[in-house]
Amino acid sequence: MKGVLVGVHSTARTAQETVDAIVAAEKAGIQCSWLTVGGVAPDPFAIFGAAAQHTKTIKFGTSIVPTFPRHPLAMAQGAIAVDSLAPGRLRLGVGPSHKPAIEGTWGIPFERPLQHLREYLTILRSVLETGAVNFEGKRLTARAQTGGPTQVTLMASALRENGFRLVGELADGAISWVCPLPYLRDVAVPALKEGAAKAGRPAPPLVAHVPVAVTEDAEAVRAGARRQIGFYPRVPFYSQMFQDAGFPEAKDGELSDRMIDALVVHGSPSQVKDRLRSLPDFGAGELLAMPIIPPGDTTAMERTLATLGELAGE
Repeated sequence: MKGVLVGVHSTARTAQETVDAIVAAEKAGIQCSWLTVGGVAPDPFAIFGAAAQHTKTIKFGTSIVPTFPRHPLAMAQGAIAVDSLAPGRLRLGVGPSHKPAIEGTWGIPFERPLQHLREYLTILRSVLETGAVNFEGKRLTARAQTGGPTQVTLMASALRENGFRLVGELADGAISWVCPLPYLRDVAVPALKEGAAKAGRPAPPLVAHVPVAVTEDAEAVRAGARRQIGFYPRVPFYSQMFQDAGFPEAKDGELSDRMIDALVVHGSPSQVKDRLRSLPDFGAGELLAMPIIPPGDTTAMERTLATLGELAGE
């Protein structure tokens, strides 16, 4: 797809199966494989290190590694290792995650997440770009030297206006998640540009996370979407984003048919590709496709990878 990097959310039950999924994505012609790192999921740097031995060109993205459980120097250690094994292929996406996950799983106070992220990105940028850091902030401290600069692309998650503004100021890319495309165009892009202007730099690319289902069975799509993304309206930050985007039903924790139809790109292969080609119209510079698997549809992933690979090859 001209001007848009095509990536896919690679998911599997085990670390080895995830490596296999990354290999399959490269064979399909997809340009980036993204891993989510919620809870105590397998370490993404270990998976990417293994995948680097079996792939040649596909980029590796994290969306996201939560920041509160890992000191930024520990995060840098993993990123530096992957960059050594696969130079220039790592797209390190980090973010604070959400209060229920951080406090409920890790028992870590979820305090001042944007201030925390600002300091975290400042430390990571210094380490990854110069090989050294000497920083003492209100939330984080880091003093270290490494082997030198890396080729890691530093990205961060954003959901609402202040987050996109911060990422525009400090990161090399903004990663959205289940945001309706008009919301990205009307809220995310202006905020990214505002943050970048404050820092005197060009606005970084916006990664549009888009659920994708290559099927013309709308009811099956809705069933798959409710199974995979139905919980997001029950998470406070996501619920408020959906309400801001014009879906008041999210206040009650509901993923309505109307929301699914707005979020999930589905249809025949040609219909899916036509809709995804419109991403630049909404300000997106990259695609992070999440395959939606309708219940019982054993070939859905294969169809989705094939369609995305064709799109990437255009």
